[in-house]
Amino acid sequence: MKSTIPDTGVPITPLAGNGGRQENRHEASLHGEILLRLRDYVVEGNIPEGARVPERQLCEMLGISRTPLREALKVLAAEGLIELLPNRGARVRQLSQRDIEELFDVMAGLESLAGRLACEAITDVEITAIEQLHYEMYGHYLHRDMHGYFQANQRIHESIVAAARNETLKIAYANFAGRIRRVRYSANFARKRQRWAEAMREHEAILDALRRRAGSELSDILFQHLRNKRTAAIEHLTEPQEGAPASP
Repeated sequence: MKSTIPDTGVPITPLAGNGGRQENRHEASLHGEILLRLRDYVVEGNIPEGARVPERQLCEMLGISRTPLREALKVLAAEGLIELLPNRGARVRQLSQRDIEELFDVMAGLESLAGRLACEAITDVEITAIEQLHYEMYGHYLHRDMHGYFQANQRIHESIVAAARNETLKIAYANFAGRIRRVRYSANFARKRQRWAEAMREHEAILDALRRRAGSELSDILFQHLRNKRTAAIEHLTEPQEGAPASP
């Protein structure tokens, strides 16, 4: 899997600057870069579910000390991607099949509502921006670039939620999105069906309904899109992994 973390240590160092304000900006930028790379690394399955987070290895990869790494881990814990263990570091959160079913059902409901509300409030400029993301995502799909595809995909869903103009919905969505981001990524690799191609076709339908501002139709498409993703995620969870003996 493609990751934004380099194989060899490339220190992430803030640029030298004068004044506390500029230094604070650099520190914020540094923190954001570490967080982005670390989140991608976990989401893309580079650490097994339930496994301890290898802090020393990650510090070497990122070229940073443990303090900024642990600050980033706190954010990922708040997002639900990892669990902090008292005096024992952190581990990747492991979701059961029941957890996945419940979380995807909640997300399906939230995205369905977001689609309906977005069609009432979205602007032409926002639709154009989502169209651009869609074609960017399609380009990544054609090049089999799962990392780029997933990033554009998530921005499309987040843009639809933002276009709903409902802050309560936006907060609720963000609270749940982090918890299933890793599972949502891995669902594209389900072998029992061509999930990636299926998801692309569903996104074509999402964009078409959004252009027409067909709220009820978009609501139904988004709900089914998440249901299909849930099925694929569970299939991926239960299918034998490469190198593992098949069940009798």
